[in-house]
Amino acid sequence: MLERHELDTFLTLCEELHFGRTAERLRVSTSRVSQTVRALERRIGVPLFDRTSRRVALSPAGRALRDDLRPHWEAIGEAVARAVEAGKGFTGELRVCFTEPQHGLLLAGAAELFGERHPECAVLLREARPDEVLTLLRDGTAEIAMAQKGREAGGEAERERGTASGAVLVSEARFLAVPVGHPFARRDALRCADLEGAALLTASALTTPEALTQVGAGTGVLPVGASTRRYHTRPDVAYVHIADAPPVETHLLWRTDSATARLRAFAEAAQDLVGGHR
Repeated sequence: MLERHELDTFLTLCEELHFGRTAERLRVSTSRVSQTVRALERRIGVPLFDRTSRRVALSPAGRALRDDLRPHWEAIGEAVARAVEAGKGFTGELRVCFTEPQHGLLLAGAAELFGERHPECAVLLREARPDEVLTLLRDGTAEIAMAQKGREAGGEAERERGTASGAVLVSEARFLAVPVGHPFARRDALRCADLEGAALLTASALTTPEALTQVGAGTGVLPVGASTRRYHTRPDVAYVHIADAPPVETHLLWRTDSATARLRAFAEAAQDLVGGHR
């Protein structure tokens, strides 16, 4: 039987693939992490990680063990979280972050509906940059976040590492923000093939106003959702529809080990709000 600290150390190292970061997350020494992993490997009888001076990677046996253990470990965490929530109810504060002002308005409406259903729990909203979202969720500064799919730093790989997402709340047409003097600005619509060779900005480390300032200055062009045109009208930026691009989708994110009853109730309120159900 594996001890809890062994499971915690093993699965955290599977996510981080770095002994120092694993030690920081678990708040133990790096040597303690190394000792725990070595003891676990001796007990199982095979190496679980391939280590060099430059990198740490899962061995085939380690990958198989991770895949077998992770769903059960997450289920245990969720069960404990549900038990804790059942004991304390919906009291306290629910911390929610968002990356766009239009998201903030939607979340404010969801908070109002949630408050009608659970007046004993307050909702605190805060704005964040896209690249801050996963960090805020990991360290508990935020319990749930609303962000565009793929724009939060880390994308799919990060979401596989302990972060779950809810249903799409907003789906909107994709536009390209360009300087007003750009040749694209004179066109009614673009196609994805037109963007080949264009200087596309990666805006995860910027707020939308910061990214649009770079667009206006001629640094590059920026794919955005249709609502950006309404919330960020600028004299130096034009928006052109990308006719064959997939929609920009926005959803809620949260840590899989903190899917509490009040978090699920807030996600349900947001879904009911966009669906017109109160």
